Amino acid sequence: MYYHVLDAKYIDDYLVDIKFKDNTEGNIDFQNEFDGPIFEPLRNIHYFKKFDIQGKTMHWENGADFAPEYLYKLIKSKEKTGAVTK
Repeated sequence: MYYHVLDAKYIDDYLVDIKFKDNTEGNIDFQNEFDGPIFEPLRNIHYFKKFDIQGKTMHWENGADFAPEYLYKLIKSKEKTGAVTK
């Protein structure tokens, strides 16, 4: 499968709505996703909100990003449990 984030929109706190090339879309709460030193700056909400899309995924100025297949898996797993509002 081809994982490619087309768009990501900040909602609130650490919640982001993400849309993939195959039209899969859902919300991800990143609050518990900041493992490792590269993600430490993202704990600051003002820094977290400053992401953009580079390549196929969300990206921050310090080089932090999440593998698009990981984001896709998070959305799909929430769909199965009914946790996604989209």
